[in-house]
Amino acid sequence: MISPGLLGLMAVFNMAACGGSNFPANGSGTSAETDAAETDAAAAGGAGQLIFLANGEDFVRQGFTTTDGWEIRFDHVYVTLADMTAYQSDPPFDPQVDMEFNAKESVRLDEAITIDLAEGDEEAEPITVAKISAPVGRYNALTWNMVSAQEGPSAGYSLMLQGAAAKDNQTLNFTLKLAEELAFSCGDFIGEERKGILTSDDQAHMEATFHFDHLFGDGEAPPDSEINLGALGFDPLAGLAQDGQLDIDSSELKAQLPNADYQRLMEILPSLGHVGEGHCNETKLTQ
Repeated sequence: MISPGLLGLMAVFNMAACGGSNFPANGSGTSAETDAAETDAAAAGGAGQLIFLANGEDFVRQGFTTTDGWEIRFDHVYVTLADMTAYQSDPPFDPQVDMEFNAKESVRLDEAITIDLAEGDEEAEPITVAKISAPVGRYNALTWNMVSAQEGPSAGYSLMLQGAAAKDNQTLNFTLKLAEELAFSCGDFIGEERKGILTSDDQAHMEATFHFDHLFGDGEAPPDSEINLGALGFDPLAGLAQDGQLDIDSSELKAQLPNADYQRLMEILPSLGHVGEGHCNETKLTQ
């Protein structure tokens, strides 16, 4: 289990890398229109369809340049999600405050589901994890676990990344297989659109978002930006490749990476989970 001291360090990294520690509890700001929608949803009663999404963002769909200059393209990013639960929390849940959920309603997916965040083309929509009937209202919190897949190409691992990395006329094919299991507790989605307002006979979305720039950095951001100062980059992984191939799992990373790089990797993994740009608290990291 992760130590309390490391949890504090990860919380600081998570807030800094995402560009600040304060965010509105109800998402991307308030407006008379969206507040009215919440009121109407609560008053109407009935049920609608809640759609659980997982999003690796453009970094996964379109590729990107790491902080240390590697051009990354993903073929597959498998992640296994379990116990995804959406809440109507009152007061709104804030993952950066020591508080419990006070849920008026909650909707849970009982099964573990493996999805490929890189599925589709560069313009693909976030991946649909599941659709479920749910009571109407304002869903403003989300939890999920990342667990090891029981079958399929990523069996035995909670996260598996496959792709190619190129730099200085060198191309490496890589497969990173991570067995660490994590548990995320998140507040409201923050983004361009409000999510989670479910009205009768309608649909609403809840999104688990993964920020892989926390791991690799962002070559388009200044080198001294928080996202790059905290990132591992790809150079430490490339140093473990043989004959243009890197196929490595968690135990091998622990044995072969310099200790400082391995510890940085362990500090970064809990910061991958978000809800849009909204923060999450991670409490389970296993090693």
